[in-house]
Amino acid sequence: MSNLLDKYLFQALDAYPYNLEEAVESLNYALSYDDKNPIALCLMGQIYAENLRNYEEAKEYYQQALAADMYALDVYPKYINVLLWNEDYDEAEKLIDFALTIKGTDKAVLYLKKGILLEQKQEYKAALKVLKTAKIYAYNNYFISDVEGDEKRIKDKMPRKKSNNKKKAKKTKNSSKKSKKKSN
Repeated sequence: MSNLLDKYLFQALDAYPYNLEEAVESLNYALSYDDKNPIALCLMGQIYAENLRNYEEAKEYYQQALAADMYALDVYPKYINVLLWNEDYDEAEKLIDFALTIKGTDKAVLYLKKGILLEQKQEYKAALKVLKTAKIYAYNNYFISDVEGDEKRIKDKMPRKKSNNKKKAKKTKNSSKKSKKKSN
């Protein structure tokens, strides 16, 4: 039976994302052999989230995948994305914090997700701090470059403080007007 399960899983993985109909059909066969297979459940959740935008259904599949195997490490970032897209911020924060305690999870990705969560909550300073931590755990130059892009985006969103130069320019302008009035 395991051979058939593997066969259908490989067919689904091979078909996704180019042939969704074949991927879903293969996943349904795989789940008929083992309805608690975390790989099949995760991919089904991914299809519901990314292609159908049915976040509630996707959450169900991700929850089932983690219930079947909490060490299915690939599930966490995808599940967190769904929670962020669905604006389930408290759930996302709890899942990130839990995932960070699991040995073997990609800490850099999880801290990046936490930074995005804080950005969505408009907690920009905290988001930048978390992204620094993400860079510490990153061992890939491309990932670090992406994090730096996220840092730039967040900095651009931060409210600007009025610069002292503008205040000084106003004071100088006002004082020159006063001195002109006195001289007249």
